[in-house]
This record gives sequence, C-alpha cells and structure tokens, in this order.
Amino acid sequence: MLSLAVFLPIIAGLLMLVYPPKSRRMRELLVEGVTIATSVIVLYCLFFLRETQQTLVYLTTNLPIAFCIDGVGSVFTAIVAFLWPLAALYAFEYMEHEGGENHFFAVYTLTYGVTLGISMAANAITLYTFYEFLTLCTLPLVVHGSRQEARAAGRKYVMYSFFGAALAFVGVMIAVYYGGNRPFVMGGVLGEAFKTEHPILLEIGYLCMFFGFGVKAAIFPLHAWLPAASVAPTPVTALLHAVAVVKAGVFGVIRMTYFVVGAQLLRGTTAQAIVVILAAATIVYGSASAVREHHFKRRLAYSTISNLSYIMLAAAMMSAEGLVAGLAHMLFHALIKITLFYCAGAVLVRTGRTQVESLRGMGKVMPFTCAVYTLAALALTGTPLLPGFISKWMIGSAMIASGTTIGLIGLVAVLISAVLTAVYLMSVVFAMYFRPFEADEKTTLETKADPGMNMKLPFAVLCTVIVLCGLFSNNVITVLESLCTGVL
Repeated sequence: MLSLAVFLPIIAGLLMLVYPPKSRRMRELLVEGVTIATSVIVLYCLFFLRETQQTLVYLTTNLPIAFCIDGVGSVFTAIVAFLWPLAALYAFEYMEHEGGENHFFAVYTLTYGVTLGISMAANAITLYTFYEFLTLCTLPLVVHGSRQEARAAGRKYVMYSFFGAALAFVGVMIAVYYGGNRPFVMGGVLGEAFKTEHPILLEIGYLCMFFGFGVKAAIFPLHAWLPAASVAPTPVTALLHAVAVVKAGVFGVIRMTYFVVGAQLLRGTTAQAIVVILAAATIVYGSASAVREHHFKRRLAYSTISNLSYIMLAAAMMSAEGLVAGLAHMLFHALIKITLFYCAGAVLVRTGRTQVESLRGMGKVMPFTCAVYTLAALALTGTPLLPGFISKWMIGSAMIASGTTIGLIGLVAVLISAVLTAVYLMSVVFAMYFRPFEADEKTTLETKADPGMNMKLPFAVLCTVIVLCGLFSNNVITVLESLCTGVL
C-alpha cells in the first residue's frame, strides 16, 4: 500500500502525458479522482501501516529504496495528502485562462506521487532519490506557458536545485558510508565514536546536507530562485511555496539533523552555530524584502523565505522542543501560506492586478476573497487564537530554553520579523478595505466579483481548518509531541 500511494499518481500522470484526456470534464474527473484515491490510501497507511517498512528495490545490496511512515514523516505526509486534492480543485478554475491544461495536470498529478516519495522515504538514499525527481517534475510547472520570464525562472530554479543536490549528495554519501543506509531512527545512524574520530568530517557532511536540502528551503544566500518562480501559475507557486518543494527542503533538513547525523552529535558545534545564524539572517532578510516588494505574489514569496527559516531555526536548536516547534510551524504555515497564495491567484484571475498598490478598494469588489486573505494574514502575523501565534510562541520558547547565545540571536530575529510580518501582510488588508478606488478605475472594478465554487470551496475548507487549528492548538501540539517521541 505504501508503494501504491507513491506510484498511483506517478503512473496516472505519465499516462495522461501519453494519452491526454479528450475533454475538460474527463480530465478534471480523472485528476481529482486519482488525487482523492491517493489521499485515501495515504490515510489508510497513516492509521494502519505506520512504522511498517516496504522495500521497493535494491539499487545495490546495501542501498534499498524503501518506504515507511514514522512519527515525523506522518506530519509531512498528512500535510501533502490533505492539501493536494484542494490544490487540484482550485487549479481547475484557475488554469482555464492559462492553456496547456492537459500537460499541466499530468505533471501536477505526477508531482503528488514524487512528494509522497519524499515524505514516506524510509532512509537517506530513498529521500535523496525522490528529492532529485522533484526538481525534474516541477521544472515543467515553473516554465509552464514558456514565456521568456518563465524560462529564465526555470533556468535559475534548475541551477540552484542541481547545485543543492550535489551538496546533499556529498553529505548523504558521507553519512551512508560511515553509518550505513539504515532506516531513519531518532538520534541518527552515526554513533558517538564518529564524532570523536572524524569531528571535522561530521560538520562538513552535515553542512553539505543542510545547504543541499536548504536550497529548496530557500536559505540565504541560496534563495533567489523562489521569488523568481512566482511568475509560474498560482497553483504552481502555491505548490512550490507552501506544500511540495519548500517543505521537502525543510523536511530533508529535519531528517538529516535528527534521523541521520543526530542532534546530540551536532549540539554545541560550529556547524550548529553557522546554521542558526544563517537561519536567523534569512528570517530578517525575507521579512525586510517582503516589506519592500510591491508585487503581490513576490511579496508572499519573500514571506515564505522568512517563514521557512523559522522552521529551520527551531530545528537547529537540536532539541525536542525545537523539533516540535518546527513541525508545528511547518503544518500551520502550509495551511496559511497556500491560502494567501490562492487569494493572490483569485485576484489575478478576476482583475488582472498584481501590484499591492492596485488592490485598493478590493474589499468591496471581492469581499469573500479579501475576508479569506485577512484571516490568513492575521494567522501568519501571529494573532492570538490563530495557529501562527502558537507555533511562533513555541519557536521563541525553544530559543529561550536552549540557554545559549545563538538561541538569543534567533529570538531577536523572530521578534524583528514579527513586526515586519505585520507590516507586509496587514498593509495589503489596509489597501483592500481602507483605500478608495481611483476615479478612473471605479467603473471597471465594480464589474468584477469573487471567483467560482472551484476556488471558493478550498478557501472555505482552509479557513475552517486554520480556525480549528487555532482553537484546538493544544490537541494538535499534543499529537505532534507524541509523534516525535514515538508514542503514536
């Protein structure tokens, strides 16, 4: 069943490339049917096949490609399985004005399976293999439409991703050579003796893995591909910035830190200090860049850069508190950020507007969309009773609990970013509700309206889940803590 969950959407996507559906209705039924069926299989695996390993094939005697859903893996797997059917539904309406829908949805479906291959990977080689495949299958989505700026963004995305893959390969090779390609286990596969015998190699290998997987997590200075990729259709940017690609990068870093190298070996090392300082710098840089950015989707892209490093910073504390805090923000940010990008896409489709300044008065034209944006913006800003407040509080608490100088540096970065986040998100809300139309645009804008049900339904579901995560955050955190300690 684990392999079926991974390969059902991959095979379906490949078949759609070879035998394109003959009508829009057939395509939509096929894509949503495969996506929902895959999510149902994943749900079954989460409840009944956790901690069960399934080996698919042996690359060599010591290099199996295998799948398993453990506690931490189930968090990323659940995020992907929940959001992908909503993403496909939203894309049906959005892509009507983009063209090339058969090719787009074939690759979009295929990418679902590849992402599950990462989340359900049982060892480092399997994770790395599907991590490489993720670059290849998302590239056609980034360059969809083949516009000049899309091709330029695609080239940048590939160059950064391949550079990251090369670094990750070096780190994974060191870890596998000295620790074996054993299944992921909390505490890592490298023993304490490795730190004593090869202290420099330990830190070099970890930093290679951190930067390698950190490319997709847009860690500074390897972040430039992410804002550039915002030229892609909104279902793609939402996929890149909230679910598949960037979360795969963060998830890879968490796996390498806690399940390959081991937090106990890294705690107090120079490598940890480098990682924390870079994550803190990226948090502030991403937030400050978002404040300066006037393009709506690129502003959200810089916000993603900042928030991904919240997760990296928490994980870099090398503690149980940091791990739970990072997973909480990974979950909450995925829900909130995909909602924000969907709002930006709805505005683009209905009005053609892309600049923050051009959103003035939009609250009267698209009341449903603007209300959804406002809720998500408040959540990400860190408003109490909403989930962003909880995860940021937990991250700050993990910084303080570390009792270290680098922990305090991280805390300062989080506090600075909190102020900047309120500025770059709530200024959009202010423009939507409190800035009037210009005289020459009032007539044209009054003819616009909110999108159709294919977009509104994901909005409604996501808003409901965001509110519930805030109101019942204690239950969510309890589950995450149990998953991290192997209780569930």
